Amino acid sequence: MLKKRPNSLADYRHNIQPIDPVQPDSALIDRACGLLNAGGVLVFPTVTLYGLAADAWNRSAVEKVRQIKGRPDDKPILILIPDAAAAAGLVTTVPAGAEQLMDRFWPGNVTLVFEASARVPSHLISPSGTIGLRVPSHPVAHALVVRLGRPVTGTSANRSGSPACGRVADLDVDIVRLADMVLDAGVLGGGVGSTVVDVTMNPPKVLREGTVRAADILKAAGTVR
Repeated sequence: MLKKRPNSLADYRHNIQPIDPVQPDSALIDRACGLLNAGGVLVFPTVTLYGLAADAWNRSAVEKVRQIKGRPDDKPILILIPDAAAAAGLVTTVPAGAEQLMDRFWPGNVTLVFEASARVPSHLISPSGTIGLRVPSHPVAHALVVRLGRPVTGTSANRSGSPACGRVADLDVDIVRLADMVLDAGVLGGGVGSTVVDVTMNPPKVLREGTVRAADILKAAGTVR
């Protein structure tokens, strides 16, 4: 049975859980991860914008994220990992330029696009055979990934084509209605999200400039002096 559609966020306030953005409550993180383990979808904070988290290994959960966003199947969804070491089993190789970017910007707001390894489920791989990875720096996002023990999706919590949000109050009511929990860490930094860099080529190529400038990416990768 479909949930009754509310008229406003206030109609779904019971599903919005305040969480400390600096020292997230471990019991609430455990509860959130229980929902992820059960195939649920959460709205969660990153440094800049609210995102949609699902167990990345769970195909049906990732499909639910796509449905909530109205995101096409051929548009890849980046995933969050706990640290740089976790990338080793998910990619075919880590080029030298990528290592420099990982050392400089992880944890942080840079998504790196690698060639996906055979271990990665097909529903996470782009048509070109790549996958986007990021190590989150927000304490809540990082706690979720560490506690779950598996990668989670890190796409923004908005309908495709609509602006992403730095406040829960600005979320589309349908996002809140369809999510299993909203972790409200207050007002976030806002902006344009992560900078996306393709590290499958040499030199790396900035696909989308976000909060980290393209010039800083190229300098860190050793392509400019």
